[in-house]
Amino acid sequence: MGEAASIISEEVRRFDDLGAEWWDADGPMAPLHRINPIRIAWLRDMIAAHYRFTQRDDEGPLEGLEILDIGCGAGLLSEPLSRLGARVTGLDPAPASIEIARAHAEATGAELTYRVGTIEALAQEVAKFDAVLAMEVVEHVDNMAAFVATAASLVAPGGILCLSTLNRTAKSFALAIVGAEYVLRWLPKGTHRWEQFVTPLELTGALRRAGFVVTAKRGLAYNPLRREWALGDDMDVNYLLAAVPRL
Repeated sequence: MGEAASIISEEVRRFDDLGAEWWDADGPMAPLHRINPIRIAWLRDMIAAHYRFTQRDDEGPLEGLEILDIGCGAGLLSEPLSRLGARVTGLDPAPASIEIARAHAEATGAELTYRVGTIEALAQEVAKFDAVLAMEVVEHVDNMAAFVATAASLVAPGGILCLSTLNRTAKSFALAIVGAEYVLRWLPKGTHRWEQFVTPLELTGALRRAGFVVTAKRGLAYNPLRREWALGDDMDVNYLLAAVPRL
């Protein structure tokens, strides 16, 4: 597999161009800011339960764990996870995004590591992590199955892999493309390509071929009446999966 096998240059440039707007809660990444507390809580619970952690008063719930956040952008997920006690490495191929992430971490006093690069290059270092995350990433890569296999190879024995993405359904086209990008203007036009969305069956199959079994799955849906996001059983648009190495 080539070092940049999963990279789509146009996708990298699109997110790299956001600059400091990554951290603007009312800017182009506003939807990501709104779902971030739910993502963090789900990841905290999944990872802590997997390792059967019981939190002491003087520790964070993920104390001491090595976590890799693939496609970390400017650190919207990496930085909060580091405050839960984890030793986080944020990885992204977009240099400007990593520069913003480092500057924000320095300003807030967050302690974590950011790297510019690809998972293919990182895999060459034989790196292993207790938890590997690919949140809102697989719908932006060139070869989903190859990407998942490489991400899985970075999980330490007995570790956990967590992913979130968009399902390829008529409903997701109506809501995530037409609604979010053209009607509500939640996201810049062209942020997503419906044909790159990944069904749960496709993602589960890729994980199975990588030697992993899915242990948890949840949908993430927006309630327009309450104007809030919540986890549930509806996986027609956004969904999250956790998987572990098959014994």
